[in-house]
Amino acid sequence: MKIAITGSLGNVARPLVKQLLSEGHQLNVISSHDERKNDIEALGATAAIGPITDTSFLAEAFSGADAVFAMTPPSLALQNVVAANTAAGKAIVDAVKQANVKRVVLLSSIGAELDGGTGPIAALNAIENAYNKLENVTVTFLRAGYFYINFNNSIPMIQHSGILGSNLAADTPVPLVHPRDIATAAAGELTRGNAESGVRYIVSDVKTPAEITAAFGNAIGKPGLPWVTFSDEDNEQGMVQAGVPAEIAALYTEMGRGLREGSIQADFLNGGHSVDGKIKLEDFAKEFASAF
Repeated sequence: MKIAITGSLGNVARPLVKQLLSEGHQLNVISSHDERKNDIEALGATAAIGPITDTSFLAEAFSGADAVFAMTPPSLALQNVVAANTAAGKAIVDAVKQANVKRVVLLSSIGAELDGGTGPIAALNAIENAYNKLENVTVTFLRAGYFYINFNNSIPMIQHSGILGSNLAADTPVPLVHPRDIATAAAGELTRGNAESGVRYIVSDVKTPAEITAAFGNAIGKPGLPWVTFSDEDNEQGMVQAGVPAEIAALYTEMGRGLREGSIQADFLNGGHSVDGKIKLEDFAKEFASAF
């Protein structure tokens, strides 16, 4: 198969590219960074370098593809973050239409079915809706759990304050996922025959912040590491004080509130969906310890 991959060689795209190449597929990997070209070609794929927001560039990169893996990279904008992410996602949608691609696997998120109260996930709601308007295109919305690797951003909190925390309650069930499990699921969906449009969840484990903190604490030699639940206001202010742009801090606090209240993970937890990922919390805790 000829497959176009967005996402450059990021945490999901790199293992996805390696797996698909090992299976003998022909890949066109899209990146906005010139320095990625040699790395992409060294793996055995073709590199297409250009702006992810340029529909004409993307349509040319998608030309002749049997399938597209669509991933909207996080916006680097400091303002109008959701709008910027949405615009980038819709540029990919328009390119799919222009290039007459018939099969798309979109990396989405738990909570993408909601039209508010989800922080940065709101962009994926708008992007999923844009794909739903396409005709004669089979689209799988690969809704992923909360990335394990996001917890690496909390390492300074542990090192400097001796705690782990956010505005999540300690007993909140959180669907978690490893990027390598996403890559495995995406590869299967991209190459599966007789695919039908719909939602597939990819989750590696479901754990509470208390369980996550215990696993990390044991892995880094700090048993008894406490989880501290911050108020929404303290959570947002703490992120800003740590150097996070104010709008992004507000969005991630809103996402935390949605998880705490249970709305973001409700469809996965209550819908009888399976936990397909193989990399469990205890496995990732070893990676966390290495990063620590």
